[in-house]
Amino acid sequence: MVRTPYGPVRGRHEHGISVFRGIPYAAPPFGTLRFKPPVPPEPWDGVRDAGAFGPTPPKPSYSEAFAQYLSDPVIPGDDCLNLNVWTPEPMPSARLPVLVWLHGGALTRGSSAVPVYDGRKFAAAGIVFVSINYRLGVEGYGLFPDAPANPGLRDQLAALEWVHRAIGAFGGDPDKVTLAGQSAGAISVGALIAAPQAQGLFRRAVLQSGPPEAFERDKVRRMVRRMANRLKIPATAEAFAAIDRDLLLSTQAEVGRLSSPVLGGPAFGIVVDGDLVPRDPLQALVDGDVAHGVELLMGWTRDEYRLWLVPGGLLERVDRMGPVALAGAMARCHCGHEVPRGYRALHPEAGTAELVGQMVTDKLLRLPLRQLADARPGSSYVYEFAWPSLRPGLGACHALELGFVFDTGETPESAKLAGDGAPQALADAMHEAWTRFVTTGKPGWEAWGTAHPVRVFGEVGGGREALDGVAHEAGRGKAALSGVGKPADGRRTEAGSGPHAADRMAHTAYGLRDRELALWTAAGAEAVAPDEPVDGPAARDPLLGRAARRAELRSAVRRLRRAGGVRGR
Repeated sequence: MVRTPYGPVRGRHEHGISVFRGIPYAAPPFGTLRFKPPVPPEPWDGVRDAGAFGPTPPKPSYSEAFAQYLSDPVIPGDDCLNLNVWTPEPMPSARLPVLVWLHGGALTRGSSAVPVYDGRKFAAAGIVFVSINYRLGVEGYGLFPDAPANPGLRDQLAALEWVHRAIGAFGGDPDKVTLAGQSAGAISVGALIAAPQAQGLFRRAVLQSGPPEAFERDKVRRMVRRMANRLKIPATAEAFAAIDRDLLLSTQAEVGRLSSPVLGGPAFGIVVDGDLVPRDPLQALVDGDVAHGVELLMGWTRDEYRLWLVPGGLLERVDRMGPVALAGAMARCHCGHEVPRGYRALHPEAGTAELVGQMVTDKLLRLPLRQLADARPGSSYVYEFAWPSLRPGLGACHALELGFVFDTGETPESAKLAGDGAPQALADAMHEAWTRFVTTGKPGWEAWGTAHPVRVFGEVGGGREALDGVAHEAGRGKAALSGVGKPADGRRTEAGSGPHAADRMAHTAYGLRDRELALWTAAGAEAVAPDEPVDGPAARDPLLGRAARRAELRSAVRRLRRAGGVRGR
């Protein structure tokens, strides 16, 4: 039993770890509190049972195409602003480091109850692990004239404030908090690092496959207006609050059906609100105005885009669309023809879908994370996850690294993405690196600097057959999976000696990823793909040459979305 600011809770002993689930950190956000900022929960009398996960926030289910890869349990109930704690030593004298986890799911799906996020292994390593639920979709990120923006992000801030006040009773040290998240969770981490109200609530941060960013307010407004048009109501919080919850979710799912990170489309996101998000989070962090001294661990997977294109067969359809798909990517990334030409030069054997996927991933994810690392050298650590899934076609896709970071590969939910028989040695290496970062601020390789050190996890022999789920025995050994392998540019880097030599080794020095990211500057594009003569392919291809018009690009994006009809992030 542990006492919280609102009353005592009783957890469970599991595998030598004390686990507390479903602890309220804010009141149920419904009734008069719907679309409002979170408020403290009502204190309770007696001891509250904390043996089971609490209710999950309202959310639509994944489409059938995505459900075969991603799990998203639904637990009914209104008291959905709750959190969970795994601790090896629930007593104030322990003063252990704390890891607070924000789940992903495009700010529309996901919860802390996903089995992949089990915190037992972190607790076994001497860390107090906390995972939280927060409002999603229109409830958490709808933009209305009569309600404050970003209530879901405000939920996360309220949970962090709860941790700061209460975690000491669970054995945690409120001065040693690391805030971590993946995908939309990482985007949220980026916003909170820059939020004035969150300063001092954590000292380290982990951003996995998600950059600090703010959506255009008009883009979120369009999502709300489209929902309002279908529901035949005003686009106000008051009108939305009167709608049946299930109808609201089904309408949200239908309006967002054609959106995806690669293709764009209507979506919910964090917006600049003049308060919690006073300016673009990335710009605030790059300018150095906030979060001085916060240490950062951040990175991506090699084939992020494959989770968004493989389900439903969109990968093959994008390949068939050829130049139209490339034009759509140009519109999505706001770039000229020199960028796709540069990617073609770097990847001469790649299909259109791979070029489009890497372009969008680099522009929307890797480039801003790299910009953040450049602005904070010496205190930033960068990684790439390169192990290809054993499931056909997925490669090293978005979210695949989670089962390795949490060391929960034995769960069926992890196997949905990784396949059966994922290498334990890779989980050992990643989980240890994250544990070291939470406890010491140093994950085990060189901090970002002029040499661009990137720790590559799980590099295998390469070859497109890996993307079809064929195991590469040469890349399966313990040494290869713990860091001895080929960096992204194909040059082998040797590990040193000692028990953690492989983890100290960093893949460095201007490899393929550097050359890709250089394409987003004019000088870089010219270096990789010099101008062709006027009668070259770019001149003959109106979608890649100067004759490309905005109308053609917008049409290409619409055709891609209609061809896809998929969602997820």
